[in-house]
Amino acid sequence: MQPNKNTLNMDNQHLLSLVQKHGAPLYVYDANKIESQYKRMINVFSGVKNLKINYAIKSNTNINILKILNRLNSGTDCVSIQEVKLCIHAGFDVKDISYTPNGVSYEEIVEVKKLGAKITLDNLHNLEKFGTDFPNYPVAIRMNPHVMAGGNAKISVGHIDSKFGISVSQIDSILEIVSTTGITINGVHMHTGSDISNIEAFVEATEILLEIARKFDTIEFIDLGSGFKVPYKTGDTETDLEKLGVLLGGSFNNFCKEYGKELTLIFEPGKFLVSEAGKFLATVNVIKETPNITFAGIDSGLNHLIRPMMYDAYQHITNISNTTSDEQEYSIVGYICETDTFGSKRNLNLVSIGDVLCIHNAGAYCFSMASNYNSRFKPAEVMLYNGSDYLIRERETFEDLLKKQIEVGL
Repeated sequence: MQPNKNTLNMDNQHLLSLVQKHGAPLYVYDANKIESQYKRMINVFSGVKNLKINYAIKSNTNINILKILNRLNSGTDCVSIQEVKLCIHAGFDVKDISYTPNGVSYEEIVEVKKLGAKITLDNLHNLEKFGTDFPNYPVAIRMNPHVMAGGNAKISVGHIDSKFGISVSQIDSILEIVSTTGITINGVHMHTGSDISNIEAFVEATEILLEIARKFDTIEFIDLGSGFKVPYKTGDTETDLEKLGVLLGGSFNNFCKEYGKELTLIFEPGKFLVSEAGKFLATVNVIKETPNITFAGIDSGLNHLIRPMMYDAYQHITNISNTTSDEQEYSIVGYICETDTFGSKRNLNLVSIGDVLCIHNAGAYCFSMASNYNSRFKPAEVMLYNGSDYLIRERETFEDLLKKQIEVGL
């Protein structure tokens, strides 16, 4: 991918041309948008001397997106050994790969240790066992600050009843394990949730985490996770990142002075970096009128994009084949044999069979959560970068459905 001066815009005609070229349904990602989001974060926290952005790769693991972020000197946040290996394959230095698992086997943690990645542990049992077996391998601890934050109960992970992190009430147990095993705690970590628009909750949790860090004299970094909210439609709320930069930057710098050395401040954005860069394009199969609703059924379903059904997430939808006629009300639904709704009672320009609808904010937690439910093929992916488009994942075929199955000849 060689840069050039003719950066492509994802206007409607361009998107339609990509559907003609690659078919539908189709994911399209603007890599230049990913770059600009990354640089925005760097600029917002420019007052911090040592800053590290670790891309949360679970949001989108396409190897080409990983390579773009590697070129920007990003690190990565991984939650499985498979993600760690993907990052190594994409060219990341293992020292820039952080592994923060939840509920995994101890054996997997040991395998990641052999690869050399940075490890963050989030339960007392694994911390004690790892400290006993590998006291000379520093680890970070993920804390649960008991702060409720996030746009949905399913993505709020820092509250008292969350399965994530070691409760702040268990700090004495952590200190006892450190004393007994001799393991070094090199960082403290938290992640309170996703889609956080209330920065006060974020700041509150940060103060709790810094208080935990004061208990150790071996800290090298403070990892504040992420969860920054991006806008999903015109006028939507989003995290006031610039204000947060001022509040957290000043607080962190003051803490470093108090602590007596320059620490690294780490964030782990996923959705913030890639959500707005992605669009999902699908063709209308059917228009179905009922007494109360007009349905626009598309050639996709929750098998390709599950967020609206799983999280009640709003994702803006437009008819890019028709931008001029009067709007009508439609419910946009999929072809899966379940209630399968992308958007209820949305106002779109007149929709006809064959039109292409665009679902916006499809860069994060969309393809990465796709499945073959109803034996449907996963869609293709295209990346736009500096004036060119690249097919970065082929559309699946029937042979892919059979690839790992074994016919036993009964």
